[in-house]
Amino acid sequence: MVIALPKRTKKTKRTRQKGITCVLDKGIGKETLKDYLLNCAQYIDVAKIGWGTALVNNVIKEKINVYREHNVAVSLGGTLFEVFYIQSKLDEYMRFLKSLHVDIVEVSDGTISMTRAAKLRSIEKFRKHFKVYSEVGSKDVEFVTPPAKWVKWIKEELKAGADYVILEGRETGTVGLYRETGEIRMGLVNEIIDAGISPDKLIFEAPRRHQQVWFIQRFGANVNMANILIDDVISLETLRLGLRADTLNFFHER
Repeated sequence: MVIALPKRTKKTKRTRQKGITCVLDKGIGKETLKDYLLNCAQYIDVAKIGWGTALVNNVIKEKINVYREHNVAVSLGGTLFEVFYIQSKLDEYMRFLKSLHVDIVEVSDGTISMTRAAKLRSIEKFRKHFKVYSEVGSKDVEFVTPPAKWVKWIKEELKAGADYVILEGRETGTVGLYRETGEIRMGLVNEIIDAGISPDKLIFEAPRRHQQVWFIQRFGANVNMANILIDDVISLETLRLGLRADTLNFFHER
């Protein structure tokens, strides 16, 4: 490469430890997915099959195989976990995940009521068979979790065995980490980091460009981000490398 660029972690046959990009699969067709992955699979670490679409997609096994062929790990997201949980069918959920050869289980309680003890037990249960990404933050725009609870819950879930903790933002970027306008709750993020939690163990849901820019400028090119649309993967990589106006001066200004 003739020009100097920020140093990015390299994707290998295993998911890189930091600098992770997680895409949100909202139901893209298998053949269209193949075309996208030919173009940008090297920049995608995890594909979250959004909401409960895994149960209504006629070719879900084939789609998961496409991701795996391109070295992209797969999760079915937190909403499906919550449905199985409220029906007391987590053992059936585990069997379903194994039948699909899913790599990652997302343990969340963003919509349902779940005791802390039950969530921590679920993390411990699934970590014996899968990687576990837990999620902190409510999907309810009216519910604001105090920063001290974010800190406490993140630490508890990492201690219980979660590989990473996802910080809620939804696909809209208007809850959890964000105000209804999409404005970032910067104070919340700073309090989490000031409490001694490594950003390398966090995955920030950041579907909007200005949110992605802020996290890159706050934590660098190798910040972990999720809920990225597959259309935006290349765009995000240019932001990470200072190859777009939003971050050019941040990385390359003399």
